[in-house]
Amino acid sequence: MDKVLHRHPSPPSPGEDRGDRATAAVAATPALVVDRLCRSFGPVRAVVEVSLSMAPGEIIALLGHSGSGKSTLLRLIAGLDRGESGGIVIYGRDVNSPFVPPEARGVGMMFQDYALFPHLTVLANLTFGLNRLPRAEAAERARRALARIGLAGRQADYPHRLSGGEQQRVALARALLPRPKILLMDEPFSNLDRRTRDLVRDETSAVLRESGATAILVTHDPDDAMRMADRIMLMHAGRIAGTGTAEELYHRPASLLAARFFSDFNEIDGVCRHGMVATALGNFAASGLADGVLATVCIRPRDLVLDLSPGAGGLAGRVVSRAFHGDAQLVTVAVDGLSPHLAVEAPLDATPEAGHAVAISVAVKTALVFPAE
Repeated sequence: MDKVLHRHPSPPSPGEDRGDRATAAVAATPALVVDRLCRSFGPVRAVVEVSLSMAPGEIIALLGHSGSGKSTLLRLIAGLDRGESGGIVIYGRDVNSPFVPPEARGVGMMFQDYALFPHLTVLANLTFGLNRLPRAEAAERARRALARIGLAGRQADYPHRLSGGEQQRVALARALLPRPKILLMDEPFSNLDRRTRDLVRDETSAVLRESGATAILVTHDPDDAMRMADRIMLMHAGRIAGTGTAEELYHRPASLLAARFFSDFNEIDGVCRHGMVATALGNFAASGLADGVLATVCIRPRDLVLDLSPGAGGLAGRVVSRAFHGDAQLVTVAVDGLSPHLAVEAPLDATPEAGHAVAISVAVKTALVFPAE
């Protein structure tokens, strides 16, 4: 059966320096330290021995599929739930032993449904958490926040009159107004359509950078994580399954699980012999794998090249189908001895019809090799 491929984010630009602020602050008191935190629900181990440390001003993304434990971990940090064991320290203060309630932890929460009060105006929503300030000062802060997010003229409106993107921006401003030590965001863009999501995500990132906020973003979308976070922590079955910058996880993932999160691949099985995995597409270096170990070679569709002249060299194949993908075509090619079919990203002006004989070559150095699952 042919493998179904979905669009994934393009690789991050090498020039992006999103970790600079975190690097500069590494010597400071950590904003957050989580030490071997555990939480179970009956027989289900939702969070298993999770440890992490955040620098002030750092933005971390907890990335994982539904049920991986990322939202549970966020609730534990916020104090909305209690773990069975482990520690949580926020700016040097232990908030887990003794247990400190959510309102006393200095954290802000932003949920996927925004949780705006429908009976309050936008301005009243923003000032709701500023009851310790004089009313005039609270209102002035809220008006400045609205101007910052481009909604200066909407302070008297009620939430139902705002678009989804506008509601999200108000929710972000409300979460940041009390100046929390850490902002926790649980799938904040999941209710937005793709175009609005991209715009609001970029605006949110800009506001967080401008304010110098320390933040944790929970998401199942690798594009959110790659575009917003200084560091990404991949969660699977309640554990941290990988961590690194977007560039590191995209180009040098530590496992097949991590690789699949950030790219679509043609996956070809083989056996390691003398440090190499031999396949129908060629031989691939497999450093660190012992002889006889089953391996999976991962090749991105963009790293395969179609030649419309099959006699010119390369692996012989036959075009099965093609699909328009904007600035390229995704071509499915059948190759004898390989299953499933190969997916090849080809330019629009060099795309053969179904049934056409082609030759395929591969950029061997860009392939990734992992122990087979």
